[in-house]
Amino acid sequence: MFSKRGGNLTEGGPLAKRLLGSTGLQVSPICLGTSALGDMPDTYKFSVSRERALSTIRAALTSDINFIDTAASYGLGESERRIGAVLKEMGGIPDGYVVATKADRDLETNEFSGSQTRKSVEQSLALLGVDRLQLVYLHDPEYCDWDDLTGRGGAIETLQAFKDDGVIEHLGLAGGPIDVMMRCLKEADFEAIISHNRYTLINRAADPLFDYAHSRGIAVVNASPYGSGILAKGVDEYPRYAYQDASDEIVGMVRRIEGICAAYGVPLAAASLQFSLRDSRISSTIVGATRPERIQQNIDLAQVDVPDEMWVELDAVSDWTEDPEAHRDYKLR
Repeated sequence: MFSKRGGNLTEGGPLAKRLLGSTGLQVSPICLGTSALGDMPDTYKFSVSRERALSTIRAALTSDINFIDTAASYGLGESERRIGAVLKEMGGIPDGYVVATKADRDLETNEFSGSQTRKSVEQSLALLGVDRLQLVYLHDPEYCDWDDLTGRGGAIETLQAFKDDGVIEHLGLAGGPIDVMMRCLKEADFEAIISHNRYTLINRAADPLFDYAHSRGIAVVNASPYGSGILAKGVDEYPRYAYQDASDEIVGMVRRIEGICAAYGVPLAAASLQFSLRDSRISSTIVGATRPERIQQNIDLAQVDVPDEMWVELDAVSDWTEDPEAHRDYKLR
């Protein structure tokens, strides 16, 4: 049985709430990721029923995790729809909780014009059942035309107009390739960023992005510390990284990490989660959960005692910094 440190998400210690950059929002260091709750079997290779999703969302909104992340595109709106159903039961977003979403491109054409952005934001308002959005990220800019994003009347200008009108409180940027994220960050006053699958026990590709954002007071939110599953469930149960079949190189690194964790009696998932939680640049870490009991399990994993010497061994496993999608031909290039 692994040992657990003291502390919780509301009191002092490693799990105390943190300031989300310059937004003024106080958020838990763990954020519930809800893409799988939108029922996306093509991405995750499993399905999540509506009732199970609703139960998981209810568990989060009555827990010490006060931060939930979704997107207009997750399950073609199903994630927001399910969150909205629970919010309706509760009479709105509970006091002290933060629900963040993302404005999305047209998934068929990759159009991210001003009109598409407006459509996405209005859909989020309707599905979540709210009259304002606390935090909205510009989502996955790597798939889109640069002028659609940055031109007159484009996505960024439209989001800024929503903020000026009070419909959106804070603006963020969420995406994949680090070079695209860096380029976008210099185009607008984003207050937060999300990077996914690029800062884990086996990948450090997001390091320069995190340094840049942190130095400018932009909140850093790290998504997918489990690499979409392999760094929580292990190689034998879920041999996939970043939503793709894991390469032999990745499998080998994870097997070494599994061996180190076993030697110290620390769950693989605890080490993977705490790798992100212990980084002072990161305000919150997005962790997906598809069952209500996973909410408390993630809180428990965050409090497992991990010896300092174990981190030294884990750091020696890999200094891999290649972007998982570095070789794709993005429109922005």
